[in-house]
Amino acid sequence: MRNVSIIARRELAHYFTSPIAYLVAFAILVLTGWQFNVDLAQRAGRLPPDGAAVLGAFGFFTIFFAPLLTMRLFAEEAREGTLELLLTLPVRDGDIVLGKFLGAWLYYSAILALTLVYQAIWLAITTAKPYTISPDLDIGPVITAYLGIWLFGGATLALGLLFSALTENQVIAGFLSMAALFVLWLGDYAGHVIQSRPVAQAIRELSLQAHYATSFLVGVIRFEDVVFFIGLIVVALFISTRVLESRRWR
Repeated sequence: MRNVSIIARRELAHYFTSPIAYLVAFAILVLTGWQFNVDLAQRAGRLPPDGAAVLGAFGFFTIFFAPLLTMRLFAEEAREGTLELLLTLPVRDGDIVLGKFLGAWLYYSAILALTLVYQAIWLAITTAKPYTISPDLDIGPVITAYLGIWLFGGATLALGLLFSALTENQVIAGFLSMAALFVLWLGDYAGHVIQSRPVAQAIRELSLQAHYATSFLVGVIRFEDVVFFIGLIVVALFISTRVLESRRWR
C-alpha cells in the first residue's frame, strides 16, 4: 500500500498544479452554482428545500468532466515515454493503476466537498428566525445523495482511466470515455422507450442514471446500487491492470 499511497499523492499533486484540473473544477462549480440558483428561485416560499437537487445536476456534469480528469493519467505518460520508466520500477501494475485512480478520486472528492456550500446556504435560509420561508432541510436524502454521487464519480473515473490506458492520445481517450459514459447515462431513458421488457430491463441495469437517480438521489440506499458502482470500479481497474501488463511485452 505504500507504493499506492506514493503514486496517489503524486497524481493528486499534479492535479493541483494543472490548469486543466482547475478549469474543470471551476466549470463544475459555475454550472452547479447556476443550477442551485435556479432551484432556489423556484422553491423560495413555494416548495420545500431539496439539498439533493444540485447533486442531480452534478452527476450529469460528471459525465463530461470526469474524462477530462482521467484522459492524461496513462495516455500522457505513454506519449512522453515516462510510462516505460514507471514500469521498470519495482512496483506492481495493480499498484500503479490503483494509485492513479485514487489520486483522481481524491481530487474529485475535493471538488465535491466544495458543493457543501450549497447545503450551508439552504441551512442558513431554513433556520433563519423569524424569517424562515420554508420547512427545514431534510438532511437524510442529502447524505445519501452525496454517498451516491461519490460512488458515481468513482465509477466514471475508473472507466475514464481504462480508456486512458488503451491509447496514447489524450484527446481520443477523453472522447471515447465521454461517449461511453454518455451512453451509459442514456441507458435509463432508453429502457423506458424500448418495447421489449427483458431488453429494457437489461439496458436499465447497466445505466448509471438508473442506479443513482432512483435511489441515492431520493434518499434510498439499495444494496444492488452500491454493488453496481463498486463492481464497475473493480472491473475497470482490473482491465486497466491487464492492459498495463500487456505493455511490458510490447
